[in-house]
Amino acid sequence: MQECTSYKIIADYMPEKIRKAMLNISRNEQEKISEIRLFSGRAVAYIYPDKSVYLTDSGLTANFRNTSVVIADSDDIARTVDSISHYSLHSCTRELKQGFFVLKNGIRVGISGIYSANGVITDITGLNFRVSRNISGSADDIFNLISARNSGVLICGSVNSGKTTILRDLCRLVGNRKKVTLVDERNEISYVHNGTSANDVGALTNILVGCSRADGIISAVRTLSPDYIFCDEISTDADSEAILNGIGCGVSFCATIHAGNFDDLIKRPIAEKIIGAFDYAVFLKGASKPSEIAGIRRL
Repeated sequence: MQECTSYKIIADYMPEKIRKAMLNISRNEQEKISEIRLFSGRAVAYIYPDKSVYLTDSGLTANFRNTSVVIADSDDIARTVDSISHYSLHSCTRELKQGFFVLKNGIRVGISGIYSANGVITDITGLNFRVSRNISGSADDIFNLISARNSGVLICGSVNSGKTTILRDLCRLVGNRKKVTLVDERNEISYVHNGTSANDVGALTNILVGCSRADGIISAVRTLSPDYIFCDEISTDADSEAILNGIGCGVSFCATIHAGNFDDLIKRPIAEKIIGAFDYAVFLKGASKPSEIAGIRRL
């Protein structure tokens, strides 16, 4: 399963003492996890939709003061950072400025620490591995709704609600039938490596990685003749302007936005500008039930 694969990938980046303990966790617990957090001098934390627990030598515990918890020290953090940077941290200025790395399968690793005067994190004190998932079929209901016409959809949800997972599966479904451009700014959705996407995002999907959403949208409209453009976490005026320009050129959009419900959505300044560009808003249930749809609203 993808969840186990992502879990194993994360484990492989860890120092031996942490990796060994991680591989003692049951398959069932591996499949449900949302995040793995390392802090210098503290217990390794496992975040689930309904609980936060801590890694021990033989399993998990709710008590971070348990004498058997696995403590990550500064050397463990340094070794893990060396591993995720492929032992070339000096070449990762962009990641250290943005505050995250992206690993295989689109696993995002957020970093915390001390920023230098030039905006680069130089002293890393914490790592947050977000477990990526491919859930085939999670976007079936949305696809069935929009497939008859080139309808645009805005996927709305709170943090860790599964927006990217839904968007990835919808991109696969639409991209198997329509010309799609995926603007994958952080390379989380497709995970392109050596020119090939590790995740299935559709047979007819062009992928743009590393550019801003706005620049990617403009480039796609000019050069790739998409029926659809997919992008994650729209939030800026530049995003809204690019989307509206794309709509004017006959392109439909599927995108995600942080909003737990319709009231939250319309409170966001960007919503007033772009809500007319979409035919449907899909609302997810939230972090307690990631990738589950709470409702769909015609806009």
